[in-house]
Amino acid sequence: MNLLDRFLDFLHGRDSVRDTSDVPLELPWTRRWHHVAKRSAGPDFRREDYRQARTNAREVARLTLGDALWEQAQRQGYLDIPSKRFPGVTYRIRIGRRVEVRCAPGVRAPWPFSYLCINPTYPIPDEEFFAHLYLYLRDREDEVIRVAAPQPWDQILGRTF
Repeated sequence: MNLLDRFLDFLHGRDSVRDTSDVPLELPWTRRWHHVAKRSAGPDFRREDYRQARTNAREVARLTLGDALWEQAQRQGYLDIPSKRFPGVTYRIRIGRRVEVRCAPGVRAPWPFSYLCINPTYPIPDEEFFAHLYLYLRDREDEVIRVAAPQPWDQILGRTF
């Protein structure tokens, strides 16, 4: 492949940080995803691929959260995770939506807006990213605080499907 072809591939998001074609393990964070439409996994993803990815994602989420929390999330439509950093602050996570910051009466919010926008680096099913958010908010809240973009409105996530 010549230099011009490599550059054109890079511009169109087809370039990899490293070649993973001979590695059986998927490493999606090593690729660029700017060319992929929102709420999509890419043009080469077929209907069956989406079905299988969503089935796997549900199982990952259930195993990550455990049966009781997964059933609670399914029944309520959300999970509340108390902040360890900010007393009186709770994060409400919903599948495929922004994180809602809820404050107890009399508690001042740490952000100017009540929604936090956090999108994955690469396309991932909604339910799997929900499990990721749960773990990050429970165990790595400082990382969420560092990367989250406060927003004044709720919205669906752009890099999930």
